[in-house]
Amino acid sequence: MNILVSAGPTREKIDAVRFITNRSTGKMGYAVAEAACALGHRVTLVSGPVALRPPEGVEFVSVESAAEMAGAIFSRSPQADLIVMTAAVADYRPVSAASGKLKKQPGRLTLELERTVDILAGLGQEKRPGQLLVGFAAETENLLAYAADKLERKNLDWIAANDVSRSDIGFGSDRNAVTLIGRNGAIFELGPAPKIEIARRLLEIVTGCC
Repeated sequence: MNILVSAGPTREKIDAVRFITNRSTGKMGYAVAEAACALGHRVTLVSGPVALRPPEGVEFVSVESAAEMAGAIFSRSPQADLIVMTAAVADYRPVSAASGKLKKQPGRLTLELERTVDILAGLGQEKRPGQLLVGFAAETENLLAYAADKLERKNLDWIAANDVSRSDIGFGSDRNAVTLIGRNGAIFELGPAPKIEIARRLLEIVTGCC
C-alpha cells in the first residue's frame, strides 16, 4: 500500500522569534511510519518540527506551519491508499506575524487569532472510494464521546482516541494506549504498550490483516 502519515506539531509564527505550538513530540507518527515501512508498505512521512530522526526507507517531508502541512498532505493524498493523521495541527494562528521581534511594552498584549485549515475534514470530504482515512483524537476528558463525534463529522474510517492527560502515555512518552474505533462500530483497546507496538497493531487492524 501507499501510506501517507503526518506527525508532530506545527508552529504558527507570532514574530521573528516566537510562535504558537503544542506538546506533540511526533513519536506516535514516527512509530506508525516505521511500522508501515517494516511491513513492506511505501511510506511518506510529513512531519512538523521534532527532535527525531526519520525512519529509514520512508519519503520524508519537513514542514513547519499548518498551512505548509496542509499543502504537503493535500498534494500527496490522491495517491495514498491509507492516510494516518497523527499530527497535532494548530487549530489557530495569528492573523498577522511581525517581521521582526516584538519588543516588550507596558501592559497587556493581545493577539488576534484565526482558524487554520482543517486538514482532516478536508481529507474526509475528498476521500476517494477504497481510500482509508485514520485520525487521532488527543483528549483530556470525554474521550470516547469526542472521538466518536470526530469520526462522524470528518468522515473517517477509523479514529484512535488517546488520553493525553496521562503522563505515562501522553505527549513525550515512549508508550501509549489508544481506543481504536471503526466506522463499522468495531472497537479495539490497544496498549498500554510501546508506541511501535501500538502502531503495528493499528496498521494490522485498519488494513484488515488482523
